[in-house]
Amino acid sequence: MPKNRPQLLSTTLLAQGRFLQLEMRQYRDRRGVVRSWEAAQRCQAQPAALAIATLQPSNRVVLIRQYRPPLDRFVIEFPAGLLNPGENAVTAAVRELREETGYVGKVLDDTGLTSSSAGLTGELVTMVIMTIDEHKPENAAPQAKLDDGEDIDVFLVPRRELRDFLAKRQADGDILDSRLAAWAAALT
Repeated sequence: MPKNRPQLLSTTLLAQGRFLQLEMRQYRDRRGVVRSWEAAQRCQAQPAALAIATLQPSNRVVLIRQYRPPLDRFVIEFPAGLLNPGENAVTAAVRELREETGYVGKVLDDTGLTSSSAGLTGELVTMVIMTIDEHKPENAAPQAKLDDGEDIDVFLVPRRELRDFLAKRQADGDILDSRLAAWAAALT
């Protein structure tokens, strides 16, 4: 196997919208062959963060359901969002959990940067593992503070029932976020 690294030669903007842009990337592969690749990018290229949060002591997983126009379907996923300028991933995940569900979590760990869909986009996401103390006053009656345009349903799913819950949501026509599907599959 060649030891040299592929080299990005150029990036050409093909189209740009308000939030996304389409680029043509030309690169030299490890064998020296020049190749082209289309890639979708966010215009501001900020990373994302998501919260894998479990309520304790009930051991319920916090999930959300929201309509995703690119799929024209509802998607079951973890609370998530983009980092604000100057914000780190852990802070963003805590903020998104609170905004989308009303819950305040305690951070246990994070994955560092991971790729969402490397064959399509340069989007990077950090998954932040949290626990939510149900007995704390701030978690007694959580109220989401959704951004304009967000329409989110919150589900609190007992961990032992997660696979059945997800199968039912799929049978009802919802799509599972791939990170949630992988996490749920790893639980068994």
